[in-house]
Amino acid sequence: MDAIPATTAKVRINPFLPYWAVFQADFKQTLHSWIYRVWVFLSFGASIGYLLYRFGARQVSGMVQPADVMVADLMHWVIYGSVTLIIVLTAGAICSERGTMADSVLSRGISRYQYFLGKLHARLSLVLGTFLTMCLIALIGGYFLLHSDALTIDGSLVAIGTVAAVLVIVITCGVSVSAVSNNTVVSIAVVWLSLYGIGFVLSLLPANVPSPDRALAKLPDILRGYYDGRFAYQLVLGSLGVSFVIALVGMILFSRRDV
Repeated sequence: MDAIPATTAKVRINPFLPYWAVFQADFKQTLHSWIYRVWVFLSFGASIGYLLYRFGARQVSGMVQPADVMVADLMHWVIYGSVTLIIVLTAGAICSERGTMADSVLSRGISRYQYFLGKLHARLSLVLGTFLTMCLIALIGGYFLLHSDALTIDGSLVAIGTVAAVLVIVITCGVSVSAVSNNTVVSIAVVWLSLYGIGFVLSLLPANVPSPDRALAKLPDILRGYYDGRFAYQLVLGSLGVSFVIALVGMILFSRRDV
């Protein structure tokens, strides 16, 4: 009797598995880092403390601050008060692993593109997710504690999207500079100079051109529902376009340099 050849089962290889592994590892690592915990503690502590202070002032002395102004102040805190910690959190994403990267990661079949994208998307999802949680707390607190109907749903969504678009640029710039830098401190300095340079150039543009500083100044009006939909759309689209270009340049440079 002729022997029947054994059939070998086909193994399906998931091409996104290395990317997903980098994403999960970096997400957990960042989640347990002391920089992230300090940022969360300060942000949530300041937000809750500010809400309770305004609620107490309303109950005791009758001092009432419009909810839209209060929520806009909290969003400004996220941008101006904690942007330094966000930069520190992202500027060391790749360069802090220089020296061990080639042996522990890149030698195991993970392309540099997957490694870069895994790092970038992990930081984006964690920071933006934390920011969204803080905004929800601020909006719920402003509505129920201050009993204000000045906040609108569509205005709140546009305001959150506006600030999130600015944060996307900050995070992308931090990870991209980290990919081409050799030192975390140098990376932080370069990110700060780049953001200041971008902000200065945008401030010189005509008033009809969307820019982050003008959008942030209009946050109280946006929260009340008084906003230009075309302006908001162009700002978000422009921010995503700038972030895409920065990420593309950082990924290409990272793929061609020694680690």
